[in-house]
Amino acid sequence: MPKSPELEAAIGGVADPDLRRTLSELGLIREIALDRKGLATVGIAVPGPHWNAEPLGRAIAAAAKAIDGVSDVQVDVAVLSEADSAALAERLRNSTLPGGPGSRTRVLGISSGKGGVGKSSVTTNTAVALARAGHDVGVIDADVWGFSVPRMLGIEASPQALGPLIIPPSAHGVRAISMDFFVPSDQAVIWRGPMLHKALEQFLGDVYWDEPEFLLVDMPPGTGDVAISMAQFLPRSQVIVVTTPQPTAQRVAQRAAAMAQKVDQEVIGVVENMSWFTGDDGKRYEIFGSGGGERLAADLGLPLLGRVPLLPAMREGADRGQPVEIAAPGSEAADAFTVIAARIVALRPRVRTHPELVIK
Repeated sequence: MPKSPELEAAIGGVADPDLRRTLSELGLIREIALDRKGLATVGIAVPGPHWNAEPLGRAIAAAAKAIDGVSDVQVDVAVLSEADSAALAERLRNSTLPGGPGSRTRVLGISSGKGGVGKSSVTTNTAVALARAGHDVGVIDADVWGFSVPRMLGIEASPQALGPLIIPPSAHGVRAISMDFFVPSDQAVIWRGPMLHKALEQFLGDVYWDEPEFLLVDMPPGTGDVAISMAQFLPRSQVIVVTTPQPTAQRVAQRAAAMAQKVDQEVIGVVENMSWFTGDDGKRYEIFGSGGGERLAADLGLPLLGRVPLLPAMREGADRGQPVEIAAPGSEAADAFTVIAARIVALRPRVRTHPELVIK
């Protein structure tokens, strides 16, 4: 069969949706041919027998049909050998943890001193807002007891495996990993410190993050084992504290900020959730009081990154796997997360010439 340099270049430039590298970079192309009737035959090898090859096949077909002279496309899928799969995994394994020395990833721990303030909702919607602004975003659902991020994002696929690497699924431009993928829905996670520590270590070291611009960590409430482990794994991470308007929540949220500062994590701002509800009459009703976010930000000497109103579509969207920018675009809540994302981008992390030297 005759060769087509244009077709070869087009196919070589197609990226695997999960590995986020081109077929040429990954070395997955086995055959590219074009017959005289315009049938393009593309042979590829995927990393494993359970690899989701359908999106990649569609992308290959679309790229081939854009080339002059191609009338039809046949994609043949084989599976890499165990040795080739292991070699590919070794090439892709990140040399540094996200947020570690040499990493370009900004890690943001979304924290609160107590449960029930909508921290997971703030995490998922902020992640989607960052992704819609053009940033590469991942989320770690570190609330290993009350995991909810995959459902809120609408992720239906399971993680894929490439040798020892875990490939996180994605939705709305956000990749995520969570205990939700590994625990049956009717089973509780009853773990103590060492097991939690190991799970978080795997979420960081064994998941193929590929250095996103932002990695948001949905922290469990309080200042226990998980918070301590995350501070050890990610000493350069930044922290955002979530509170509600009521003074009680504001006082408790101070503990999360104090804990972060004690382990030398940079607290960059405060988000106030459930700030008000706008009724059909157009009037704002401050159901949970007012001023908690502003007072907490003032006490900590930090900016208030945003105030997020109560919105029925936001709760309904979370149950359907539709973040508010999808469920209610242009709403007060969607606009609030757009502002929060922009302010996070603008708040660059502090720079240390010698990060090992810390003055207490």
